[in-house]
Amino acid sequence: MPTYAYACKDCSHAFEVVQSFTDNSLTSCPECEGTLRKKFNSVGVVFKGSGFYRTDSRDSKGSTVAPAAAPAAPASASAAAS
Repeated sequence: MPTYAYACKDCSHAFEVVQSFTDNSLTSCPECEGTLRKKFNSVGVVFKGSGFYRTDSRDSKGSTVAPAAAPAAPASASAAAS
């Protein structure tokens, strides 16, 4: 069963309650009978299996793109060196 966090809008009392998915949300604060709001936290996500990593979709040989050739020296520079 999940744990839900609540905070009172009036007295700022914060607490957590273990509730079933089918239970109704709480509406009144147990401290001051004020209005409650449900707090939402980030959910931890776990990715299991293949296909979630950068290396999973790559070929085992490496990249298929050939490296660019080095630029050739100008003809006038090679003639002057001789």
